Amino acid sequence: MKRYLISALAILVGLAVSCTKPGTSGEGIPEVPKSISFEPAEVVFPVAGGSVSLIIYAPERPVLEDCPAWVTFKEGAYDKTKYKMTATLSANGNYSCEPEMGTIVFSAGSLSGSLKVSQDAGGEPEDEPEDPVEEPVADEYDSSLTNSNATAEARKVYDFLRTELGDRILSGVQSGGTANNNERVNQLFSLTGAHPALAGYDYIFLQYSPTPQGWSWKVDYGDISAPKEQWEKGGLVSFMWHWNVPNSQADWEKGKSGDFGGYNFYSDKTSFSIANALTPGTWENEFILADIQKVAGYLKLLQEEGIPVIWRPLHEAAGNYNLYGKTNNAWFWWGRGGADACKSLWKLLRDKLEGEYGLNNLIWVWTLDAAVGAEDEYASWYPGNDLVDIVGVDIYADDTDAKARQYNAAVKLSGGHKMVTLSECGNIPDPSKCHAESQAWRWFLTWDLESYSLNTDSYWKTLMSSPLVVTREKMPSLK
Repeated sequence: MKRYLISALAILVGLAVSCTKPGTSGEGIPEVPKSISFEPAEVVFPVAGGSVSLIIYAPERPVLEDCPAWVTFKEGAYDKTKYKMTATLSANGNYSCEPEMGTIVFSAGSLSGSLKVSQDAGGEPEDEPEDPVEEPVADEYDSSLTNSNATAEARKVYDFLRTELGDRILSGVQSGGTANNNERVNQLFSLTGAHPALAGYDYIFLQYSPTPQGWSWKVDYGDISAPKEQWEKGGLVSFMWHWNVPNSQADWEKGKSGDFGGYNFYSDKTSFSIANALTPGTWENEFILADIQKVAGYLKLLQEEGIPVIWRPLHEAAGNYNLYGKTNNAWFWWGRGGADACKSLWKLLRDKLEGEYGLNNLIWVWTLDAAVGAEDEYASWYPGNDLVDIVGVDIYADDTDAKARQYNAAVKLSGGHKMVTLSECGNIPDPSKCHAESQAWRWFLTWDLESYSLNTDSYWKTLMSSPLVVTREKMPSLK
């Protein structure tokens, strides 16, 4: 998934089953199934067609040996030893079939398993259940940023995203290497003849900035030449923060001398306590306050240059839930303490950056990691409409389909008050497919230009020349 020079972020790529796509073996499976089994054991479709949820247990991704024309499989997800799919009967006005529709066979390696598929023959109609009460969705997005003191440039960017994009989506790419350069921005131009409208940067190496004396590898977030160039040439600037923390006070002291071996941001690689970090008088609290002050200084350099920042800290905080089997239920330490602690940290960060350090150039993006089955948990983690400007979703999937489940979950989270965006992705969803499903993603930001097989050179050229995609060259002046 995401890789930098020193830290590596493992990406879950959602697996989807199709009729022709070969399977790939799962990795790190603690209990490998010895056969292929199904839940439910038989599938019965409604008379008029429809969908049925199906879970397949297999040692590796199962495929259909003979794919019936009347059934497709979508939304594949790898969950330890499980593959969960939605089977959809492709009925239309002229479609008819016998109630007994036969057996379909799946294979995975040397194993095979068969599933009986039939259609409900009908009978006396049952009482229709009452439709569930839907939460109201706002008629339009909030008209202003949550920071009433926002800079003129930040307000212009927000208004542009809210009112001027229409059906279009901004193109974006995340920077690599030291995470504060435009190498990929320029690489994309060399390939397609256009620059991305949005460039992503990351304070992932904050502890190394400025790099200790004598190091051959250098990082200095005081050098804002890359985001400054992006902004001055008409593009937008986004910053995130893979926030590295020390395991102990002793590791923090070592870090002051340039030894950062005890630092990390993964939940399973650091014992750093978010509860302690939120408690005044602890070394953890002293540490995060010092780090917030440090990152504020770098953000202030951007504000002084009139550069608004699409700011995405504490990303994917709600994390894995039970999808990846982690007992801490979070990718990163800022999510390990649960929803309330994370929301308190978000508020502390806002209070410090805006209230204490006077940063008014930030557009605050709350990020979901839209794991299958976790949608019901999102509301408990959400900081609130008064503390969030845009809702983002990070999606890594092995297809370029529109992402209705993730999009709808993001819209529902704010009651439709907030714009939603594809804040991070691997393979890029096809804008024409998203448009066909009325999905108004504000931008896509792919993690890199080499790791995702469906982002071919040809696909990139098609994207960057599409009337639905905004490049830097097509951006209006927002200064």
